[in-house]
Amino acid sequence: MTQELRNIFDKVFLTITEDHENRWVFVDWSGYLTEENIKAGALAYTKVIKDTGFSCVLNDTTKVVGSWDHSLDWVVNEWSVQAAAAGVRHFAMVTAPETFAQTSAENFYSNVKAFKINVFDNLEEASRWLRKYSLHNGSSLI
Repeated sequence: MTQELRNIFDKVFLTITEDHENRWVFVDWSGYLTEENIKAGALAYTKVIKDTGFSCVLNDTTKVVGSWDHSLDWVVNEWSVQAAAAGVRHFAMVTAPETFAQTSAENFYSNVKAFKINVFDNLEEASRWLRKYSLHNGSSLI
């Protein structure tokens, strides 16, 4: 199942996909992200994690424009705790190299301790890393 979240201009800023084959939730962010967008999006895919029972997130931020440091405190101190409680154990973040969004991702990576995070510059490498955890977590495949 896939869901799209739209901003006030009716543009999709987040696509959330349940990937049952790989047993993870794939989130694909795009555009400029407001604090409200980040909170709504993060909480929406955290609910999907809880509902599916998956423990892995593949988070693609390569199409994000600008920094999201304005939300970093909330993401690190509030959301990451909620996400871990919902079942997140491994989080692969894909960023575009040398962008403001990559700087935000590095700050996120350095500060979240609630689950294991790794940052990548391409989707293939991130998927390969995440599969080591998503397909070998002891649960049966759906």
